[in-house]
Amino acid sequence: MPRFAANLSMLFTEVPFLDRFKAAREAGFTAVEFLFPYEYGLDKVKARLEENGLKVVLFNLPAGDWAAGERGIAANPQRVDEFRAGVQQAAAWAVELGAPRLNCLAGKEIAGVAAAEQERVLKENVRYAAAVLQDKGLKLMLEPINHFDIPGFLLNTSNQVMQLIAEIGAPNVYLQYDVYHAQREEGELTATIRKHFQQIGHIQIADNPGRHQPGTGEINYKFLLQELDALGYEGYVSLEYVPEPDTLTSLNWISEHGFKL
Repeated sequence: MPRFAANLSMLFTEVPFLDRFKAAREAGFTAVEFLFPYEYGLDKVKARLEENGLKVVLFNLPAGDWAAGERGIAANPQRVDEFRAGVQQAAAWAVELGAPRLNCLAGKEIAGVAAAEQERVLKENVRYAAAVLQDKGLKLMLEPINHFDIPGFLLNTSNQVMQLIAEIGAPNVYLQYDVYHAQREEGELTATIRKHFQQIGHIQIADNPGRHQPGTGEINYKFLLQELDALGYEGYVSLEYVPEPDTLTSLNWISEHGFKL
């Protein structure tokens, strides 16, 4: 039986972010994740987790100016210091919050910078992040993002991430497998999960098209989640979808597919 976590950046948006912890607990979740908690303050986020008996399973390294459209700065040669300061901040937060893993977004192609230079900087920054996290007993995730949702994103496929992981050679770097992005970009969901299973460190789900809850689109989530059980996946499956028509109603898919929180 899969263990589900709520992504509080996507679910329970009916209430302000800091109130979503209570909403998630009342809905039956015991684990959560989120994109970027930094603006809310470490003490406040930690207090909401503790008050509601929740564990946090993942959040992202700082990824630049999200509101302005940035989706990571790990490959930007002009912002290496900023990236590495963000790694230090995120690692400190993860230790304090008890989060075992952090996700690194590679970012988008940078105009005027050679592709080879962006690749070199990305590798060096990932090596740096992996070493910092390794010292603190944390895992580093690398997530491919489909090129339809984020044109120009540097890592689009599982194979690209797996090649980068092999080149980095650090024991604590894993593939973050977002089923929605994988379906849009490459398909072959079950075969890919089987192929890379040992290096998958975290799983996120949403249906396609629309990025809504399972059962609203083309992905056979009952089969896919049962396959994860059969493979022995012991991590969390995080619900990173746009709920329709609202969060609580959207959660009906869980029981309809034969699962439970």
